[in-house]
Amino acid sequence: MAVFMITSEYLALSGADHSPHVKSAVLTADAAQLDSTDMASGGWTEAEPGMKSGQLVVTWQDDVTSGSIDGILWNLFGTKPTFELRPTSASVGVNNPKYTGSVLCTNTSIGGTVGDLAAKSTTWPTSGTVTRATS
Repeated sequence: MAVFMITSEYLALSGADHSPHVKSAVLTADAAQLDSTDMASGGWTEAEPGMKSGQLVVTWQDDVTSGSIDGILWNLFGTKPTFELRPTSASVGVNNPKYTGSVLCTNTSIGGTVGDLAAKSTTWPTSGTVTRATS
């Protein structure tokens, strides 16, 4: 079994690489569980897959200088940009799949704790289909 350490994750929004500002990025995908239990289920619950959903959670290294990540995220607030997430910044391939889709930018923030690096976290729901590709 191969394992790897994340050291160069790639994240693009609307085609622009924002990896230099990303501390962590996690895409989750879920399928709703629809209860199909009936009188013939033998005392066990049964389930069918329902609607799929996802979210992209990113911790950003913040920067408020002109044209940097704070302004970029503010301009994305309330919009629905495309995203591309890869385990590494290397080219897409069987060992480095890309996950693509759109997210609804529902939040952003500013602030922090004295003495800490400026950072912010965003949690955005996916909107529409999320795909996985190896080419």
